[in-house]
Amino acid sequence: MADGIVDWVTGLMETLGAPGAGLAVALENLFPPVPSEVILPLAGFTVSRGELVLWQVLVWTTVGSVVGALALYGIGAALGRDRMHALAAKIPLVKVEDVRKTEDWFERHGRKTVFFGRMVPIFRSLISIPAGVERMPLPAFTLFTTMGSFLWNTALVMAGYLLGQQWSLVEQYVGVLTYVVIGLIVLAVAVFVWKRVAEGRKARR
Repeated sequence: MADGIVDWVTGLMETLGAPGAGLAVALENLFPPVPSEVILPLAGFTVSRGELVLWQVLVWTTVGSVVGALALYGIGAALGRDRMHALAAKIPLVKVEDVRKTEDWFERHGRKTVFFGRMVPIFRSLISIPAGVERMPLPAFTLFTTMGSFLWNTALVMAGYLLGQQWSLVEQYVGVLTYVVIGLIVLAVAVFVWKRVAEGRKARR
């Protein structure tokens, strides 16, 4: 699968140049199996070979990140608070009050969450949906998404540029970070379920 992604991204860059890398990043936001830790270092390696221009790659990949994020923001906005509350009410162990607390937290810290979330695997794409649900002001969402995406993209592109033929090492290290994030998510969900089950038992007593 990884080889197929590499061939596909390489073909896009050969055909479209830097905009091809941007298109791949935009699709990465919508289809997680297309990982940025492959696309961006590969683009950096291609720059090191003189086949692409660095500043163009950075601009187009950031544009791609923002376009993909805006698409997910639109999905969140279309979903809206009412539908989110209705959905939460149907999920076992989840209360609408939990969603409201999350909304209050996002209202206070939404800008920082969007900015730093763009540099965290898994959350990079998902963070755009709650931002849309909460109708975070679009100019602010676009600005902080652009800044966070530019930093993340630059780091991975430059890593691929400096590593040259060994650009694929970036995927391995980012992959470790991804597993850490997944582990923390699983732990958080387990703690939440344990607390909610304990509350239910206490209420029955």
